[in-house]
Amino acid sequence: MDPHLLATFVAVARHGSFSAAAAELGYTQSAISQQIAALEADLGLVLLSRRPVEPTPAGARLLEHAGPLLLRLRAARADVLRAAAPPRHRLRLAATALAVNPVLAARLALARAEQPRLEVSLHIGDRARIGAMVAEGEADLGLADGIAAPSDPLRLPDTGPMTAAGVTEAALVVALPAGHPLAGRASLRLADLADARWLQTPLCPLERLRDLVGEGFRAGLDYQGDDVYTVVNLVAAGHGLTLLPVSALPGASAGPVRGVALAFPRLVHRVELLHGALPPGPAADLARVLSG
Repeated sequence: MDPHLLATFVAVARHGSFSAAAAELGYTQSAISQQIAALEADLGLVLLSRRPVEPTPAGARLLEHAGPLLLRLRAARADVLRAAAPPRHRLRLAATALAVNPVLAARLALARAEQPRLEVSLHIGDRARIGAMVAEGEADLGLADGIAAPSDPLRLPDTGPMTAAGVTEAALVVALPAGHPLAGRASLRLADLADARWLQTPLCPLERLRDLVGEGFRAGLDYQGDDVYTVVNLVAAGHGLTLLPVSALPGASAGPVRGVALAFPRLVHRVELLHGALPPGPAADLARVLSG
């Protein structure tokens, strides 16, 4: 199967339009149609219905494979180029919103003190993209966070050969409005809160809580951003509860939101460092310092 044709198929399916895919990829509409026809001839199956333009059942199955396949190809290219590239002092660090906690911010400062020539640009993205950015060479290193049992690895999308190592683990707290009946508790069990309203956010996906505890955890509000300040304000206004690392609620005892310790199950806020093969140089030195 020609990866070039597969990429064209993904673009047409994403846009639902041959002309929009042609504009994105820089081809004529006729060329796009010929590429799709060639892919369908190779497989002996119709992959796209034409009016409207949408995947057939066979096309939908192919789409499930296409993303990971194309990502692995881009990752292989980036890995080979990275191995042959000379060391650079200007590095790109991709991170999720809660990954750069106080500990890692301090380690980053230490790395910059050790390497005066080091320049770091920090890019914040969602968990699903961090690994892909590192694999494809858009970032030299990645920091991803999530909720996990102590010492358990995070569940991250497969992006091919990559090192993923835990660098910090911190306590989680249940964030509640200051006036909530349970805000004065010393600790809370997650199962006892299954019937409460929760915020659905990328910082604390409710499907992860359901995996850990079971049914419940209905969304009071769906917020698809990753700004912690916004999340805290939504909790304070009563839109729902959430889990946050304790460092995300500094001085919460006197504010509009209370952070109550999570008694059971034992869960932590885990941050992992992601990177490909790193030859000796600034990137490897930065990875060493961030790893503690």
